[in-house]
This record gives sequence, structure tokens and C-alpha cells, in this order.
Amino acid sequence: MTTGALVRLATGDDAEGVAAVRRVVYPYKAMSAAATRHMITVQSPGERFLPLVAERDGDLIGWGSAGLNVWTSEPGQSNLMIYVHPDHRNRGIGSALAERLHQHLTEVGAVRVRTFVQPDSLEFARNLGYDGTRQMHYAGVELGSLPVQPETPDGIELVTFDTVDPRAAYTADTISSLDEPSDSPLDAVEYQQWLEEIWNSPAMDKSLSVAAMAGDEIASFTVVETDTDRMWSGMTGTVPAHRGRGLAKLVKSVALRRAAAAGITAAYTSNDDVNAPMLAINNWLGYRRVQTEHGLLRSL
Repeated sequence: MTTGALVRLATGDDAEGVAAVRRVVYPYKAMSAAATRHMITVQSPGERFLPLVAERDGDLIGWGSAGLNVWTSEPGQSNLMIYVHPDHRNRGIGSALAERLHQHLTEVGAVRVRTFVQPDSLEFARNLGYDGTRQMHYAGVELGSLPVQPETPDGIELVTFDTVDPRAAYTADTISSLDEPSDSPLDAVEYQQWLEEIWNSPAMDKSLSVAAMAGDEIASFTVVETDTDRMWSGMTGTVPAHRGRGLAKLVKSVALRRAAAAGITAAYTSNDDVNAPMLAINNWLGYRRVQTEHGLLRSL
């Protein structure tokens, strides 16, 4: 039972409040209010996305969302996220959000739910029937001191995303994501959906995101998302034919320098604990771990 809290459907007008709570709960992630509004209002109909907020005395204090994963060929896969402001926890708000979201997922045909939780929420999640599968490590780096930028290999041209054909970016993203660590393969990403949710999202700063071009093909890339003076690495990937050339290290190094020149002071990223190559790159760049979240699954 919540203590005077109202759980209701979220709207785009809640973006500022949701982003503010998110910054408190996840200081190592960066999502602007504009990106939050986009996330609330723009989804594929097939996702059956349900965004909820919790309010008390007119103040937004919690968020919950759930929807089907339409980027995988495995049917019935879904995602759930819940976070509550630390000052309002242990009052049943998370449980109320979870009940609404699990009911929704059951109604839309989900059979398995994935979520990530901080260590202090692990017991809460396990009491809801979730069990662990893996860990996600979060790390940050101050941009005042970066290692020497690697040399650009012959045949590679470095460009920013504001000069890139979105179809080329989609191709590189979907190919390099196929072996991204995940509980379900990312093997069913449709171009139009990717265009609306990723490419057209205000989260992506195309002037700071960097691609390594091999002719007309994107060989490697890194996506930068910004929120005031912080940045988040949305995705870094290299297509298989160009791996082993140090391109991921190169594009991330260039992007961090461009971000620093634009006034960004801190950068954050995440890596699955089995993604040793990217962990090594981030360690070389100076990233240091700030949090580890648990990836959990529950059957419905």
C-alpha cells in the first residue's frame, strides 16, 4: 500500500520531473529532459509500451515502464524499469508500479521480463520473482585528461554523424549489435522504427558521435548522447570485417575529445561483464567503475 502516492500514466509533460528523479537515482547515466520526452511519446505500436509515474503531493517521485522487445526474433520477450526517489522508498511505491506493469505485460502476451537493478534493490526484485543472469558495469571518466589519440589507419576517414547517411548508420548498428551480450538476440530491428526511436531522438548528438568510414561503409562508430555537461555512450560498435584494427578505441577517443571541446566535463558508459574487449578500451581511456547493476529475468 502506498502512502499517499498516485500512480498514473506518464505524458510528455512529465519529462522534466522524470529526468530529475532519474539523475538522482542514476547519477552515472545521462538522459536529458528532451530525450526523456521522446522516450515517453515515441515508440513502435508493437512495443505496447506503458509508461507510468508516481506522484505525492504534486511532486513526481517515481517512474515505471514496461513493453515488449520488438528488436528480437524471440516472441514474448519484454523489458521493465522501475525507479523511485531515495527519499520515498520503502513505502510500497515500487510494488504498486510493479503490479501494474506485470499485469500489463501479461495482458499483451509477454512470457519473460528483463530488468536491471542496483545492488540495494536486488532483494526487492527477487521478492517479485526475478533471478540473476549477468552484471552490467557502469564507469565514468573526467574529460580533462585523456590518453594520446591513436593513429588513424590507412583507408579510414573519421567523420561525425551529422554527415552520415542514416541507412549506413543503421546497417552498422544492426550488424555490430548481433553479438552484443543480451538475454535475447537483437536480430529484428526494423529501419523505420530505428529511425524514429534512435536516429531522430534528441538524445543523440550527431555533432559529437563519430564514425570511421571505409569508403561508403561505416566500419566502426560511437554514439554520444548528452545532458548538459555530461555525456553517455549510447552504443559503440565495429562491423566484423573491420575488427582487430583498433577502430573502436579510435572513434571513442575522438568522440571524447570532441565532447571535451564542446564543454562536456564527464562521460559515462556501461559494459556487460563478459564484454572484455570494450572493458579494456574503456580502462585505457581512463574510465573507472562507479556502479554495477544486476541483470535479472522473470517468467510470466
